[in-house]
Amino acid sequence: MAAISLLSSLSSSIAPLSLSSSTTTFTKHSHSPVFGIVRCSGSKLEANNGFDDGGFRRRDFLNCLALSAGLEVISSSGFPCGDAYAADLIERRQRSEFLSVVKDTLYTAIKENQDLIPSLLTLALNDALTYDKATKTGGPNGSIRFSSEINRPENKGLSAALNLVEEAKNKIDPQSKGGPISFADLIQYAAQTATKATFLASAIRKCGGNEEKGGILYNAYGSSGQWALFDKNFGRTDAQEPDPEGRVPQWDTSSAQQMKEKFIAVGFGPRQLAVMSAFLGPDQEATEKLLAADPEIAPWVQKYQRSRETVSQTDYEVDLITTLTKLSCLGQKINYEAYTYPRQKIELGKLKL
Repeated sequence: MAAISLLSSLSSSIAPLSLSSSTTTFTKHSHSPVFGIVRCSGSKLEANNGFDDGGFRRRDFLNCLALSAGLEVISSSGFPCGDAYAADLIERRQRSEFLSVVKDTLYTAIKENQDLIPSLLTLALNDALTYDKATKTGGPNGSIRFSSEINRPENKGLSAALNLVEEAKNKIDPQSKGGPISFADLIQYAAQTATKATFLASAIRKCGGNEEKGGILYNAYGSSGQWALFDKNFGRTDAQEPDPEGRVPQWDTSSAQQMKEKFIAVGFGPRQLAVMSAFLGPDQEATEKLLAADPEIAPWVQKYQRSRETVSQTDYEVDLITTLTKLSCLGQKINYEAYTYPRQKIELGKLKL
């Protein structure tokens, strides 16, 4: 039986969506790859943010008002650390709301450009692997956006993926109350969104192309709940100049040994190299065939190939998420107050309810 690859799911399961004319609704939860409410109709995925056609609902306004008033009461109460506690809750909510905007925008962009998924994965990998463990420099800092870096041989063919990220940024920044999103963050979240798309596509393929059943399978048995730490690491800072040359291999001409040496240099090993095979170029099967010739990598390649043949492919998805989460933070100091903004003081005495 031929091995099932992550990227092969895109062509084998997304294309058959046009065979279905039913309309299915998936309900949003905190770490689902499906943003807001997603209706699968024909070959299109139509998404909204959980609002009715009339826009912002009265109930939503009252809920927000109640939350704001509640936090104000906490802040003005006499119990210890009231201000700090309320401020922390407000900042978490601000970051969470902005992250939802980021994910919604990326989801739409990637849905319309599924052919760029392999390039988005490699873009995130190459931006991160400029990390140098000895000097603590480089890493996922958005330096790949500079023309002198994106035009290097190892980044050949990634310009279209970078263009998608830039276009998404142009749509996201005007919606931010806490400053523009960094390229460093956006590149890694684009890879996360692309990875989720392949996971969901694989689930749909295993359900014979049935979107409803595929969505249920992924949400019930998939890895959608494993992204919490990745989402917490929201606040990378952009580099102000390109990272040094010669730190990232040219994957299509590298041997398995050269790939392994690079992963070891940044603190990973054969296991992480095997699980990241989809990030090493558009042909995952060819990459895994090359990696499987190495006796240290072969057992892990085989493990993940077997996992992708199972219903939930749990081992593969969980290990990939774990590795991507670590990779996306190499050498970075996360600013956990990024994208927050001063809260408006609420005078409870002036509220008319």
